Amino acid sequence: MALPPSTANWHWKNKNVSQWAKEWFERELVTISINGDSESEVVSVAQVTEVDGDVELGQRKSKLITIYDCKIVLNWKGTANDGTEVTGTLTVPEVSHEVTLDGLSEYAYHWSLSTASSPSVEALYGLARSRLPSALETKFAEFPVALVDTHGKDLTVSGDPSRAATPAPAGTPPAVASSSSPAPVQPKKVEPKKLNTKTVTVDANFQAPADDLFTLLTDEKRIPIWTRAAAQSTAQAGSDYSIFGGGVKGKYVSLAPSREIVQTWALQSPTWPEGHFATLTTTLEQLSDSTKVTFSLAGVPTGKEEEIKRNLEGY
Repeated sequence: MALPPSTANWHWKNKNVSQWAKEWFERELVTISINGDSESEVVSVAQVTEVDGDVELGQRKSKLITIYDCKIVLNWKGTANDGTEVTGTLTVPEVSHEVTLDGLSEYAYHWSLSTASSPSVEALYGLARSRLPSALETKFAEFPVALVDTHGKDLTVSGDPSRAATPAPAGTPPAVASSSSPAPVQPKKVEPKKLNTKTVTVDANFQAPADDLFTLLTDEKRIPIWTRAAAQSTAQAGSDYSIFGGGVKGKYVSLAPSREIVQTWALQSPTWPEGHFATLTTTLEQLSDSTKVTFSLAGVPTGKEEEIKRNLEGY
């Protein structure tokens, strides 16, 4: 049975558009052309030879989120001021949501020159290295907008698409810069306290296959589709994880792909007992046209059941 639009939009969906992205970069980047100080000097993108990586559009609670990380290789060409035809290659190792929208790092450019060196050739090579990146970054900034405009209608019935940087999870206070570094504070030794605890269980049905849900819950590049915040996750037993921008932390205990995830779970909140970890067991049951997901959190401090149930329903 199909979910009603309001319910479907509240949960997440995703669409892989890697082939469309490859064709977009191949079509759009070759329109770039740069003129030098001399009218005879011209540099342009001749051909995009490789677009390697995954590109997805995710929808969570009626918000559209771009998830992509691509390596792009292209051939560039130009004409030097003495008429010499100059060629080379350029590799951009990472064109991603994190670089383009979140600004977490700068673009890297790896250049090569195919034409034999001469003063006029080196001058044109310098022109390419100094001015081509700016033109490329303008195109890279257009990509997530085109992605949402082209495919957003396939994922959401209503709500404005989110093209901005990934927001921090609700309730997380912004970092405040300090003009001076505080003196080191010795960590307190936290003595474990005996708590009365309960188990909180939440069920949900998703119109997605179990294997896709499993990776969306454990792959740090895909987790932001539904948390809308940074994540750290290596899907193997014994590895630490952090989701909702550090709002929830723990360690993976065991993973059975497409079937079950067992992990310790601690809410980073003043109301959560310091040093206490609950155990979250997520089971995935593949049905004919959907997947039933059961979140069972054992070790919830007595009195916090309703708060934690709301948190799990927010998954």
